[in-house]
Amino acid sequence: MHAKPRILAFDTFGTVVDWHGTIVKEVGTLFPRLDAHAFAKAWRNQYHPMMQKVMRQELPWTKIDDLHRMILNVILEEFGLSQLNEQQRRELNLVWHRLNAWPDSVSGLKKLKTQFVIAPLSNGNLSLLTHMAKHANLPWDCILSAELFKAYKPDPKTYLGVLELFEAKPSEVMMVAAHASDLQAARSCGLQTAFIYRPLEWGGHPSVPVLMHEEFDLTCRSIEDLALQLGCS
Repeated sequence: MHAKPRILAFDTFGTVVDWHGTIVKEVGTLFPRLDAHAFAKAWRNQYHPMMQKVMRQELPWTKIDDLHRMILNVILEEFGLSQLNEQQRRELNLVWHRLNAWPDSVSGLKKLKTQFVIAPLSNGNLSLLTHMAKHANLPWDCILSAELFKAYKPDPKTYLGVLELFEAKPSEVMMVAAHASDLQAARSCGLQTAFIYRPLEWGGHPSVPVLMHEEFDLTCRSIEDLALQLGCS
C-alpha cells in the first residue's frame, strides 16, 4: 500500500448497508405469502441494467430513486402485486432510504472518522443517502453522490470528481467497496482500494473466498477490520 490516504470513499449498497436483508424483512412483513428473497433479488438485478440505459443516454439523467421506482412498477406485476396504489408504491420504494447497516459498519466508521475524512461515494441520490445515514446512524463527514457528478459509477467522472472536490491527489483517496468492479474502476483513476468481504450481501451462504481480491491494496473482513489495518483502534 502507498502512504495512508486522507479520504475514504465508501460504496454503500452492500458494503455499508444490508440492502437484501432489510428489503426481505420489510417485504416479508407486508406480504407474508410472497417470496421476499426472490423479490429483493429481482429488484436489485435490474439496478445495473437501468443505470446502463442512463449511461448509454437511452434515458436522460435519472436519479436512483426514480430508477428504483421504474423497476418496482415492473416487478410488482411479476409478483402479483399490481393492486398496490400510488401511496403504497411510493412508501415501498422508500425502503431504500431505510436500509440497515451491517453490524460492524457504524463502529468501524466511527473509528475511521478519528483519522480520516469518511464519505459515501454511492450511486444513490443525495436525499436517499441522507435519509439512510439518519436511519442507520452512519457518521459520515459529508455525503458524495453520483447525483453531484451526473454520472454513475464506474464512470471515471465519479472518482475524479472526489479528487476535484477535495483538491486531492489520487493516492490521497481510498475507495472502499465490496464489489471488485467498483474498485477496479477506482484503481484505474489512481485511487487506493480496499475490498470489504460481504458474503451475505445477496442472502444465503458465503460462496466467495475472503482472499479472492488480493489485487487491491487492502482486503478486509469488515469495516472494523479496515479500521484495524489502517491503525485506528
